[in-house]
Amino acid sequence: MMSGIRTFLEDALKLRVNAEKSAVARPWERKFLGFSFTRHRESRLKIAPASVQRLTQKVRDMMRAGRGRSLAHTIEDLNPLLRGWINYFRLTETKGVLEELDSWMRRRLRCLLGRQWKRAATRARKLRALGLNAARARLSAGNGYGPWWNAGASHMNLALPAKYFTAKGLVSLMGTHQRLQSLS
Repeated sequence: MMSGIRTFLEDALKLRVNAEKSAVARPWERKFLGFSFTRHRESRLKIAPASVQRLTQKVRDMMRAGRGRSLAHTIEDLNPLLRGWINYFRLTETKGVLEELDSWMRRRLRCLLGRQWKRAATRARKLRALGLNAARARLSAGNGYGPWWNAGASHMNLALPAKYFTAKGLVSLMGTHQRLQSLS
């Protein structure tokens, strides 16, 4: 089938076919302009996994560069990327990926803060200032686990909830997507 289509496109229409990008396959096995389809009976438009991986890699690179900067400055640099990405993918019909990315992004920011609060005493003081009781803040600050583990732990989620990052100005992919859907 592919050879017949290729012959028609190249001979009759005088178009050049890229053999690496062209294939005959199920819609959910392919990606086009960063989108793919779900495998349901009524397929829905979704963000291709490769597009999600590219975004997460860009965020990782930005976070690596942001270790010496304030949280506000890091969020300020991150927001244009997130805004542009969700505006491009505003047509997506699946929301699970956006929720996971929002959660992952907040965890990355919590990890960044955990790295900046180097000493256990500093971590305990900051956690108390964010609303944790003194005993839990002390235990959490000196638990011996690394910043990534602590960023996903309940004490950091309690001290730095999603509302905290929204108040700091972080763009929510899910919230922006819902707003864009209501406008169209």
